[in-house]
Amino acid sequence: MAGVHVALVLNFPYFPIIALGLWWNSNTVAHYFIHRPFFRARILNVVFSMFLSLLLGVPQTLWRERHLGHHARKAWRFRLTMRLATEMFLIAALWGLLLSFDVRFFLLTYLPAYAAGLVLCGIHGHYEHARGTVSHYGRIYNFLFLNDGYHVEHHAHPAEHWTRLPRWVNSEANVSHWPAVLRWLDTPFLERLERLVLRSKMLQRFVLQRHEAAFRRLLPNLPPVSTVAVVGGGLFPRTLLILEGLLPEAKIVVIDRSAANIQKARTMVNGHATFVHETYSPALIEDANLVVFPLSFVGDRESVYRHPPAQAVLVHDWLWRKRGQSAIVSFLLLKRLNLVKS
Repeated sequence: MAGVHVALVLNFPYFPIIALGLWWNSNTVAHYFIHRPFFRARILNVVFSMFLSLLLGVPQTLWRERHLGHHARKAWRFRLTMRLATEMFLIAALWGLLLSFDVRFFLLTYLPAYAAGLVLCGIHGHYEHARGTVSHYGRIYNFLFLNDGYHVEHHAHPAEHWTRLPRWVNSEANVSHWPAVLRWLDTPFLERLERLVLRSKMLQRFVLQRHEAAFRRLLPNLPPVSTVAVVGGGLFPRTLLILEGLLPEAKIVVIDRSAANIQKARTMVNGHATFVHETYSPALIEDANLVVFPLSFVGDRESVYRHPPAQAVLVHDWLWRKRGQSAIVSFLLLKRLNLVKS
């Protein structure tokens, strides 16, 4: 694969090939080479490390020490060794050759693409751990990136071969629908929409009316409800406001890992809901016979559908994800409410 990468760069030395190649290789070939060196002979591993250093423009000894420090949760400190100095010299020599042969290419194509590749790597690394270590189980991404999405599993078993990481899937792992480099599309986007709703009484009325209509359509299909667990109170606690009216006799527990969201929700509800400042785990909802999950749920939504953690589970989801019994919330909001039962 590294050889194919070289061939692509040599034959198509364009911005996207250089930038995407740096990002891809750093999180696949170079990453796994750190944890499981490819050769039995030490000299071959040294040579391959230098080869990757030239290909990526990043000294692999530096990358290795920094990355292993990350796994060990130890602060990384720069140490100049002979091997690192050699890799740095080789990169400088290659860049000098590129500059002497084609100044325009080096300054206007290679360096900007190199910088873009590093930015992609930085975004990738940040969002793999921004809210604790997070996995992504998308098949296409994991095929192209050699199961890099199994990141919780990788941290639990860092020496495991990439082909065997799916064996270690943790049902309680933090999971995102997005690969790490696109994970900024996750909750922050939805939070921006929530904050927009909070600024407008008209939007609040519209959102409440559409959600209440969906809840009412599914209410006859629910078993008797005595305790409701709402995962994620939300900046605008629409589910809590609606259920206080629809299920006035039920005990409602809100589980949210954001203290700020809980504080905001308390000011907007009139009932006697209990708020729990915790990250969701199945143990927190053992007594609930109805559980409601938000659209912004950070976890394995498909697992919730396959194995409902309560007698009845309502899941806010995108319009195109119909599961179980379902009611459309709004075409404008692109949302529906799904009901599944254990």
